[in-house]
Amino acid sequence: MSTATTDAQVNEIPPHHPSLREASRVWARIGLLSFGGPAGQIALMHKELVEERRWISENRFLHALNFCMLLPGPEAQQLATYIGWLLHGTRGGIIAGTLFVIPGFVVIVLLSIAYALFQHTDLLTSVFFGLKAGVLVIVIEAVIRVGRRALKNRVMLGIAATAFVALFGFNLPFPLIIVSAAAVGYFGSRAYPELFLSKRAGVAGQERAALIDHDYVQPAASASTAARTVLLWGGLWVAPLLLVGLVFGWSSIFVALWGFFSQMAVVTFGGAYAVLAYVAQQAVDTFGWLAPSEMVDGLALAETTPGPLVLVLSFVGFQAAFRATTGLDPMLAGVLGATLTTWVTFVPCFLWIFLGAPYIERLRANTALSGALAAITAAVVGVILNLALWFALHVLFGELGTLRFGPISMLVPQWQTIDLVALGISAVAGLALFRFHLGIGAVLAICGGLGVLAGMVG
Repeated sequence: MSTATTDAQVNEIPPHHPSLREASRVWARIGLLSFGGPAGQIALMHKELVEERRWISENRFLHALNFCMLLPGPEAQQLATYIGWLLHGTRGGIIAGTLFVIPGFVVIVLLSIAYALFQHTDLLTSVFFGLKAGVLVIVIEAVIRVGRRALKNRVMLGIAATAFVALFGFNLPFPLIIVSAAAVGYFGSRAYPELFLSKRAGVAGQERAALIDHDYVQPAASASTAARTVLLWGGLWVAPLLLVGLVFGWSSIFVALWGFFSQMAVVTFGGAYAVLAYVAQQAVDTFGWLAPSEMVDGLALAETTPGPLVLVLSFVGFQAAFRATTGLDPMLAGVLGATLTTWVTFVPCFLWIFLGAPYIERLRANTALSGALAAITAAVVGVILNLALWFALHVLFGELGTLRFGPISMLVPQWQTIDLVALGISAVAGLALFRFHLGIGAVLAICGGLGVLAGMVG
């Protein structure tokens, strides 16, 4: 009997429908192992759910992913929520989305506590010196990865360049850039669809048998179901604001955290890397919650934990509340700040999925919306490039000047202050990532070790 025949016979055996308990164990496993940012997390889910367990077909997996890419927030967590919803309804979606976040949240809070207590010790300072140099290369790799996918022609390249200049040169608000890019893609795809839309080759009939395939449909949501979804998840979103406002006052740091990160939950198209440029600008320059180097430290911490990379926002919330005058023990205030930030970052994700998932086919078939998504993705390349340059200036140069020319105002390096050790560690990280294709965890471990070595020698 040939191998091909054996495979065909195996594929004819329909996969079983997992119980909620079995699915929960798988979602917990994915949450614990989901290192490597969105690309690694999506690859892990594909391996576990499409290739090994055949709970969802390749087409439906990509179908769900494309829908999640249209939404603000971390697409990997939303993809888990959506597939959980397909398998077991709302309960399954809540379990999948929550287990995807909890391991990383616990780790990032513990690391935030250690950072707040031991930030100024020589050992930790040396470790983070190396980690920051490594994070710089990881962000550059993200620019290249997203750019290859998004910049298909000169129009997309122009959108990316415009987004970069708007942020770096004119300091325009991140939400304005995203909305503008969406408008260009929405209307541009109607007039010139060949510039904004890409055709995908179908693979119908070539997929292995899967539980969730093209015939697997969830009941369409009614208007009453949609209204209940908005009331429930909208209420859960707003409830902490009322609580912290009444307990700590409406001018407290907790109200500020709720307001700022609720805004982020609405405009964070393009994932964590895209929004970090705006968060860094606001948290560092506007609110003064962190120093630029501490923002880079937070990203380094988030890179070493499982779960969505956007959990770096929990680090920001912890540090902001830890340093504020709240009447609470600083450590307790920090944990509360991190919890509040995480809550308002991820609760809206459940709202978007449970409200919009029933209409996924209609959304994906809309060419104008697909064009808007393509333009947003192109703008995200420019946003991430701005983040990479922002990180590079703060990691590699001790002193920065400001160049002003009319409405343009940008940071420029003082070349005599370049840190050759940081540059060397970044070069090693580049070799490890691009030449030897090591994982992010291994790259950061090498960079942290080199930072300690540099501290001992220096």
